[in-house]
Amino acid sequence: MGLPDELLTKPTNDDSPAQLNRISSSYNPLYSYRLPYGEHKTYMQQFGDMYFLRLAKLKPVVEAIATNEWDNFEIAGERARRVERVLDVRQGQLCWVAGTIYMDMPLKPNILEDISKEHWTAGPLPRQSYYSNELGMQIMLEDESGRLRLTGAMLKNSQLVTGVIVAVLGTENANGDFEVLDIQIPNLPRQPQRWERDEAKSAEEGKMEVDCKSSDGKKIAFVSGLDISGTRADNLRLALLSEYLLGEALGLDDQATITRISRLVIAGNSIASDVIDAAPGAPETAKKAASKKYGYDAAAYNPIPTTLLDHFLAELLPSIPITLMPGEHDPANVSLPQQAVHNAMFPHARAYASPQVGNPAQQDPGWFDSVTNPWEGDIEGWRIMGTSGQPVDDILKYVDAGGPNGTDADGRLEVMESILRWRCAAPTAPDTLCE
Repeated sequence: MGLPDELLTKPTNDDSPAQLNRISSSYNPLYSYRLPYGEHKTYMQQFGDMYFLRLAKLKPVVEAIATNEWDNFEIAGERARRVERVLDVRQGQLCWVAGTIYMDMPLKPNILEDISKEHWTAGPLPRQSYYSNELGMQIMLEDESGRLRLTGAMLKNSQLVTGVIVAVLGTENANGDFEVLDIQIPNLPRQPQRWERDEAKSAEEGKMEVDCKSSDGKKIAFVSGLDISGTRADNLRLALLSEYLLGEALGLDDQATITRISRLVIAGNSIASDVIDAAPGAPETAKKAASKKYGYDAAAYNPIPTTLLDHFLAELLPSIPITLMPGEHDPANVSLPQQAVHNAMFPHARAYASPQVGNPAQQDPGWFDSVTNPWEGDIEGWRIMGTSGQPVDDILKYVDAGGPNGTDADGRLEVMESILRWRCAAPTAPDTLCE
């Protein structure tokens, strides 16, 4: 390592040391998940419409793949034929049908059972996993006509969760179950080429073509789980990260590499989940439940974590643009899609943001861009789509990932790959994931 030698070298006689400049960022966000607000907000959306829309969008895709794979499939001289609806499946007939997967799992929370119980009974703790080999678990295929129970060894080799659109090939047995011989999923769609959307936008607006060569060697920094809680431990972690991103640490070679980082993406959970319930220095009596005036108790709010996050962002923003996504524990709505954390939460960092007025698609994004979760857009010409992790966490409760509580790293990577192949970022919503 050359770092000790660089730190122990004698001062040079050069009065003008080399100046390192941050490389520019090419950023083209999309606002696919930003919901209307104010008088344009609607409360008429039903959960059933989400399943219907998902099936309507992906059913033609999976049927085209299934037709290509099973068009000439035969068993004992019988050729498999396509069935329009789940209820049209007939016993002993070799066929295939497309629909939505539904997992009937005894450990999964059931809102109807919760409502039927006595309302003063304490609710059960959230489960780490819904998967169980001991208890009966059924896999259903449903569409607008009805449900069909699936069975067969093929299901054990396929990763399926509620909400996935699939096509299944097989035949109905004497018990009324559908014996699955093969499964097809939507699989990976066509990926846009680098700079494809930027070049199209430039051509539409009459601008010059994007200079793709100038972006060679650029890097994007991704950070998540800062978990700022307002304790002294936050200061060291944030200071080390800030010094690295600002090029104030390490040697000259590493600092030159850091200048290639064109944007920082903070992907959720910037605020810790175990934030102190009462303000620092408040007496113990103030932390206990007391009478609230107009339903609000000022002692139950701790502003320190948000203040520390604001100062951290304001320290970085003069040097590097930042995209901030909310997470499960951040000050944003709980249900997906989570809307952007409002700029009012950042009195110092919001000076670098665009005003949140009018149509955001018609505005140039600011140096500080507070976005939704999920979020998608183009950074350095690459199309990027991501979430803060809630869909992956919920999917892991459905599958046996092989680790404790199904949360090992290999299981997460496998789930993330499956999400891409399913063409659905949050298939378990709104069944068990709040949407």
